Amino acid sequence: MELLWEIAGWAGAVAILSAFLTVSTGWLKAGSAFQTANLLGSCAFIVNGVFHGAWPSVVSNIAWFLISAVALFRMWAARNPAVAEAAAVQLPGVADTGQLAVIEQPRAA
Repeated sequence: MELLWEIAGWAGAVAILSAFLTVSTGWLKAGSAFQTANLLGSCAFIVNGVFHGAWPSVVSNIAWFLISAVALFRMWAARNPAVAEAAAVQLPGVADTGQLAVIEQPRAA
């Protein structure tokens, strides 16, 4: 069983480093394949970190997982307009202008 956790750790390293290499060299754009590799790699690192009791690594990889999961969800929602519209929240008492507010800093005289 110990070998399985070691294989998971090495597979996670290969997934994350391969994704980083391909995006950094321009072979691949930072899209869903990149985020999926990061998501799976972080899961493998979490499993390996728990086995070894490497809690700082586990926590950082949970954050890595969440970042990748949110990015993948946003990509998916952008391809599905009904989901993107449902995700929009209108705060009570705030006028819906349909635009972003631009706040400019006062200019010095």
